[in-house]
Amino acid sequence: MLSIHAHPDDESSKGAATTAKYTDNGAHATLVCATGGEEGDILNPAVNTPEVLADLFNVRMAELKAATDIIGYDIVEMLGYRDSGMKDSEANEHPDCFWAAPMTESIARFATMLRRFRPHVVISYGDPMGGYDHPDHVRVWEITDPAIVLAADPTADLDGEPWQVLKLYNSMWSKARMVATHEKYEELGLESPFDKRWLERPDHDHMITTRIDVQGWYQRRSDALLAHATQVDPTSPFWFGLPDDVMASLNNEECFERVWSKVETASPEIDMFAGIEVATHG
Repeated sequence: MLSIHAHPDDESSKGAATTAKYTDNGAHATLVCATGGEEGDILNPAVNTPEVLADLFNVRMAELKAATDIIGYDIVEMLGYRDSGMKDSEANEHPDCFWAAPMTESIARFATMLRRFRPHVVISYGDPMGGYDHPDHVRVWEITDPAIVLAADPTADLDGEPWQVLKLYNSMWSKARMVATHEKYEELGLESPFDKRWLERPDHDHMITTRIDVQGWYQRRSDALLAHATQVDPTSPFWFGLPDDVMASLNNEECFERVWSKVETASPEIDMFAGIEVATHG
């Protein structure tokens, strides 16, 4: 399996428990991280120091290494672009940023990685992305499917042998889970971090095709998030405002949209590799 993410920490906030479960059960997992996260704000006051600010790229690379070790990734590969910053920011114009790179270049670069790592399953982002239109997230969605097509094309001018990915998934943000978390805060008499802006976000749960049972893997996801000390405040109510056992019970599954499959598989689906063994081994 191969996941492509926009920045360091995205691999921990999206699908981390699923990846941990599959790697624990013998799957080989590769992460492609599009950017170095150089434009990310330091959200944890405890590490907001001049030293960290002066060396933010290397700090975020060290955090990425720690987080991916916790999750269980076998390979971490950088796509090689600079963080593009938030939409309509000056960082969008930086010549080295992901958003400014020619699409053909980014697609070919990712397609070459697909040929090298030869995943059966690819996990990306979809459109819509729950209302989060960060340029780097948008660009990940835009290049994923074309890169898969290019990697499989025997006439493409790329290094490596052609490779056909068998399934493409998009990580999904479940509104039902968010509402349940909000209600649990209220039930316990705590202030919910999910205000009106969150609760009025569009509901895309009807797009969910695949639910992975991750009971027993929530702590891995939590620990991986905490490894990103510059991006995740351990006192944040958004991630850690409820007791661990309550958060684990609310996050007992991770949700995905199966965009397409080259193998026969049923819906709803509880295993990303369903149908693949038959297709690859006869």
